[in-house]
Amino acid sequence: MSAGWVAGVTRARALRTRCLGADGIGEVAASPTLDDALRYLAATPYRHSTAGATPAEAQRAVSATLLWHLRVLAGWQPATGADAIRALAAGFEISNAEHHLRALAADPGPLGTPHPHAPPYRLGALATAWTRLARARTPSELRNALAASVWGDPGGDSSAAVATGMRISAALRLATAVPDAARWAAARLALLFAREVFVVGRRMPDVSARRAARLLGLRAVSAGSYVDFRQALPATARWLLEGIDEAADLWRAEAWWWKAVEQDGRELLRRSHFGPQPVVGAVAVLSADAWRTRGALELAARGGGPGDWPVEVLDAPG
Repeated sequence: MSAGWVAGVTRARALRTRCLGADGIGEVAASPTLDDALRYLAATPYRHSTAGATPAEAQRAVSATLLWHLRVLAGWQPATGADAIRALAAGFEISNAEHHLRALAADPGPLGTPHPHAPPYRLGALATAWTRLARARTPSELRNALAASVWGDPGGDSSAAVATGMRISAALRLATAVPDAARWAAARLALLFAREVFVVGRRMPDVSARRAARLLGLRAVSAGSYVDFRQALPATARWLLEGIDEAADLWRAEAWWWKAVEQDGRELLRRSHFGPQPVVGAVAVLSADAWRTRGALELAARGGGPGDWPVEVLDAPG
């Protein structure tokens, strides 16, 4: 047992208090207006979500709060723990790259997303290649910077190719670097691949398809139909799509994935020994709480309401 792990795990367990929790998320979701929801959040760990913000801005502020907690947590870890948190937090660097690419292409992005010139997330020690990516002045330069980094070549410089390529690379790195998160990574990748190919109908660049095959298997990646794809998946990925017989119903899997991550995270956090598992669990629980809070803000912006959390795909971070 190292002193680094003792400090790191102690800090991870302490961060459980930074979650809003089911009751708090219910209060946000039931708020009749977004400003009401933000006033409630002002007395919570997400207090930096300010009144007057748009739904997208408020959700981004929630994600930024999560990122700050992860940066603090990483600072308490030995090298192995910090590397695990960096792999788990890869979505923030992906978001920065996507926003930067949209700004380069003068693309405002989907309705309701933050402005492409919104300040990037401050990654600190959780960055892998962001400093180099931020210097890119054209989409092709961004692709070249990715190719020269741990992200690898996404196979194109379009927004779709970069977003998909980076997410596949992140899933592969996570499964390799954080064994306790391997099934999360594989299942999330299966959902991403199925959406791209069988819902959007977009052909994946060959280099990204080859990377995806390392987690999903060549038979799955080469499948000609969603049914064949699901049947060919390894057990580590197939569990998320069980019961989803049609590609059009894949939207259900988003909430299921977060529920599984949260449950697994709570179990890992309860582990008594000092090592990476409680740290990985803390990241999972904090991330799921932020995702649910983002969903609750979306519901409040629509007028609020009781009952289950919204099941719309509100991919965190954004």
